[in-house]
Amino acid sequence: MKIASGPVERHTLSVTVDNESGVLARIAGMFSARGYNIESLTVADISDDDAVSRITIVTTGPAQVIEQVVAQLDRLVPVHRVVDLTLAGEHIERELALVKVAGSGENRIEALRLADVFRAKPVDTTTGSFVFELTGSSSKIDRFIALMGEIGLVEVARTGIVAMARGREAL
Repeated sequence: MKIASGPVERHTLSVTVDNESGVLARIAGMFSARGYNIESLTVADISDDDAVSRITIVTTGPAQVIEQVVAQLDRLVPVHRVVDLTLAGEHIERELALVKVAGSGENRIEALRLADVFRAKPVDTTTGSFVFELTGSSSKIDRFIALMGEIGLVEVARTGIVAMARGREAL
């Protein structure tokens, strides 16, 4: 068996599927069986009649492996379409995070100041903590979390990446 080589690349895939039981498990199983890693995975219904869902998958690997992943996903029965947004052109990626920070005194003031700089919105406040809501690129969220780690980071919940191609055309 020949192992694919080459530089490891990050790709964002948009997969349109029938919204039915077991589809996500089949897709995750395909990745797992072949030893491919999923860095981020989001799923949501995108149709009025709850019949179609969009799965956004961020994965890494050599170009040859990514091509195999796309081809194998495209062959799964409930899959309508697979688009490698990374190759398709300019696209937008966003992620949502909830970040809980504890602190008092100067740390509390600094947490609010940094949240303002990052446009993070406080969605819960107690006398000893905040929960901030933050949307943006993964790198922006990573930077915010790192800074809050110095102040009093308690907990983080992240949605994973959602992505869409730029322009007038729909996938």
